[in-house]
Amino acid sequence: MAINYFGVALGLGLVLVAPSAPKDPPVAPTMGFFLDDWKAKSWVAPERMDVGAPGTSDVTVTVDPANVITKIPPAIYGHNVDSWVTGMITDPAFMRQVRDLQPHVIRWPAGSGSDGYWWDRAPGDAPADAPKEVLDKSGKKKNAFYFYGRPPGARSGSLDVYYAMRRETGNEGLITVNYGYARYGTGPHPVETAAHYAADWVRYDHGRTRYWEVGNENYGDWELGYRIDTAQNKDGQPEFLSGRLYAQHFRVFADSMRRAAAELGVRIYIGAVTAESGPMRWDGPTRRNWNEGMMASLNGAADYYVVHNYFTPYKKNISPAEVLHAADSVPAAQMKFVTGCLAAAGAPVRPIAMDEWNMFASGSKQQVSETSGLFADIVIGESLTNKYGLDCRWDMVNAWEGGNDHGLFSAGDEEGVARWSPRPSFYHLYYMQKMQGDRLVGVESSDTSIRAYASTFSSGEANVTLVNISSGNKTVLLNWKGYVPGKRYYWYALSRGKDDGEFSRQVYVNGRGPSGIAGGPADYATIPAWTAPTAGGIVVLVPQNGAVFLTVEKR
Repeated sequence: MAINYFGVALGLGLVLVAPSAPKDPPVAPTMGFFLDDWKAKSWVAPERMDVGAPGTSDVTVTVDPANVITKIPPAIYGHNVDSWVTGMITDPAFMRQVRDLQPHVIRWPAGSGSDGYWWDRAPGDAPADAPKEVLDKSGKKKNAFYFYGRPPGARSGSLDVYYAMRRETGNEGLITVNYGYARYGTGPHPVETAAHYAADWVRYDHGRTRYWEVGNENYGDWELGYRIDTAQNKDGQPEFLSGRLYAQHFRVFADSMRRAAAELGVRIYIGAVTAESGPMRWDGPTRRNWNEGMMASLNGAADYYVVHNYFTPYKKNISPAEVLHAADSVPAAQMKFVTGCLAAAGAPVRPIAMDEWNMFASGSKQQVSETSGLFADIVIGESLTNKYGLDCRWDMVNAWEGGNDHGLFSAGDEEGVARWSPRPSFYHLYYMQKMQGDRLVGVESSDTSIRAYASTFSSGEANVTLVNISSGNKTVLLNWKGYVPGKRYYWYALSRGKDDGEFSRQVYVNGRGPSGIAGGPADYATIPAWTAPTAGGIVVLVPQNGAVFLTVEKR
C-alpha cells in the first residue's frame, strides 16, 4: 500500500482524518505554574501572496502532531527592559513595536543594577543606611552607583512608567528586588530592612505582578553585595557572600514578601538566583559552591530557580556557526546541570526561568546582526524542547558600542539609524510567535543544518519553524505523521542582506528589506505571507543563514 506525504492511502479509497484533540503530557516540573495562563490559540491567516512552491527538495522534515512535547507557555517569549531606558509611553514607535511583539513578560528594573535599585526614591535620595562607597571584587573602595525608581521628568524610565508601559501594551512583569542591600546596608538589621523594603514594593505593586526574584547574579564578583566592608556591617555577616548565606537571607525576603501579598489577597511567585553551569577554573569559592549551598539551604522556599546565560565565550570574535552551535547546545546542557544540582542537594525540582539571555560574542557586530535573529529562534526552540517555563531576552534598549549592543531596538546612538529602529532579532521573534501554535510537537530533520521546531494550533493548523545554519540555500519537503493538511500553506522567509560580510545588520522578509543601512522592513505587520497550494507537496526554500516560519491550513 502506497502512502503519500499527507498520510493518505493511495488506491484503496482510504483517507485518514485529522487527529482528535491532542493528548497533552503531564506538566513538566521545570515549567509548572508558568503554564497556568496557557490559552488555546486559533490561527488567523494573514494577507497572502501566491508564489508557488519551489522545485525539488534536498531536505525532508517530518512532523508528528500527535507527539505533544509540551504546551507552549506564553512567558517563553519574554524580554528585559531596564531603568536607563527613556519614557517608553511617550515614544509611539517603541510602544507600537512592543504591542506587536507581545513578549508577555517584561522584566524590570535591570540586571546588576537591580542590586542597587531604590524603587520609591529620586536620584540622590538613597536610604541613610546605603553606603556612599562599596567594595569592589579586589577589596578596594569605590563610589556606589545606584539606580532610582522616581527620576524626574516624564521622559525618564521610572517605575510608574514601567507599569504604564506594561498596561498599555498588554504585557505582565517580572520584578527583581534589591538583594544587595541585605549585604551592604549599614543599619543594625540589614537583612530584615532589605526584606521589608522588598515587601513594601509588593504592597505598592498591589497585585500587578506575579513573578518576582530576589537579587541578580549574586554569586558574581561584579555584583553589589558580593563583597562587603565588614567594618560597616552590624549583624556579623562575612566579607564574601555564599550560596548558603544567600538562601538564609532569601527565606527572610520570601516570608516578608509573601506576607505582603497575603495582605492584598494575591499570589506571587518568587525566584532564587542559580548558577547555570559548573565552575570555571578562575571562579572563587562563592561561584564554585553556590548551587550546593543555596539549594540545600532554601528548604523549599523558592517557587522557581533563575538562570542567566550569555551562551558564547566572553567578548570573543566568533563565527556564525559557533554562535548558532551555542544556541543549539547550551539550553539542554544548562537544564541537565541545574536539575542535577537539585538532585544532588536533595532539593525539589521547581520551574526554571532563564530570565536573562543573549550572547557575549563581539567584534563583528554579532549582537545586532541577522545571525542574532537565528540565534534567538534556536534559543526559544531549544528552551521549549528542554521545558523551560520562562525566557526573557536581554534587552530592549542598550548602547551601540560599535555594534556590541544587546538592544532589540536602536538607542539612537548608531550612525544613520533612527532611535527605536528594530534590529533583525525583532523580526525573527515577531514572525516566530505570529506563526507558532500553542503546543510544541515532535519533528525530525534529515539534514543537521536545518534546525526544525514544530507546533500545532488548538484550532487545527500546524506550524514549522525552519532555521538554516548553513551557507547554502536548502529546499525542504514537509512530511506528516497521521495529519492531513488543508489546501494551502503560508510562510515568511527571513534572509540576511549583503552588508558586513557574515554578520549582516539587515534582514529581508519575503524579499522586502530596510530602507536604510540596518534593520528590516518598516511595514513588517502588513507584509503578505507567501503561499502555495498543498496539492503539489509542502515544499519551501530556506535561505542560507536564514529562517522560514510556516503554517499549514487545517483540512
